[in-house]
Amino acid sequence: MTKTKERQVNPFVSVFKGNMGILIVLILLFAGLSIASPVFLTTDNLITVLRQISTNVFLALGMTLIIILAGIDLSVGAIVALTGTLTVGLIVNAGLPVYLAILIGLLIGTVIGFLNGTIISQFKLPAFIVTLATMNIAQGVAYIYSGGQSERIRDEAYTSIGTGQLFGIIPLPVVYMIVLIIIFSILLNKTRFGTYVYAIGGNREAARLSGVPTKKIELAVYTISGFLAAFAGIVLSARMYSGQPSVGQGYEMDAIAACVLGGVSMAGGRGRISGTVIGAIVIGVISNGLNLLGVSSFWQLVVKGLIILIAILVDAQKGKRFNFSFKTAKAK
Repeated sequence: MTKTKERQVNPFVSVFKGNMGILIVLILLFAGLSIASPVFLTTDNLITVLRQISTNVFLALGMTLIIILAGIDLSVGAIVALTGTLTVGLIVNAGLPVYLAILIGLLIGTVIGFLNGTIISQFKLPAFIVTLATMNIAQGVAYIYSGGQSERIRDEAYTSIGTGQLFGIIPLPVVYMIVLIIIFSILLNKTRFGTYVYAIGGNREAARLSGVPTKKIELAVYTISGFLAAFAGIVLSARMYSGQPSVGQGYEMDAIAACVLGGVSMAGGRGRISGTVIGAIVIGVISNGLNLLGVSSFWQLVVKGLIILIAILVDAQKGKRFNFSFKTAKAK
């Protein structure tokens, strides 16, 4: 095999080997659900699954960077609700042009992410507490602005963002998802920025002493997460033909679950975009399969909670094995 062919094959082999466990789970899920429900493997249903997971993938891409950095962002779900509600309201009630309302919505989400990053990096406060506070603020503003009511929108220039199709087949949210996956895979694996994210997550002090601008990277990562959450909120509101202040509740948990399932370490320093995407697909497939089987949405919450708990336990055991191996190697 030539070197050129090796370069072409290796990334796919790497993805397969690095995500073998979660891929086996996904294959088993597909096999089980295809037997349990004849509808599951139909083209329409699979496209529906991809459309449904797109929102989670938008959020999980940003969450992947944050968790690799050994942080957390609980505000993304509230940003989804706020930006979707506000953008629709600006178009319907304030009469703003669609493009201007979208820019304002994206700006608001980005600013919230920037504020999260600034407070966390400059004041060294726990990300959990800071983003929990901004989550409540964003959620409250969404309810105040909307009066707790959803706002319908019928402007095709806006709704087509979430309901349009490429070539009349592929939903536009799926197209956005694929493009963003490619961009973030390159960003994390092929740029200095990605190297810095891994370095800070692996050992913040060592990275700082090596000249890595830890505060700037942390600020950038949280800002990116806020932007992606705003983008998700706009696309989702366009797909639902409405801005709803309650829509983002629990979305942050789905994003975290996708990351952890995909092998992103909660301790930081380890993870990959491909794993996060597969994790999001697993969660989407489980939700879709349970819906097809008529399982209550309440039980779905229990299942998702168990998935997160098991994934964290597995991640913790990986960490222990790694530490043990490292200590043994040093002793030798």
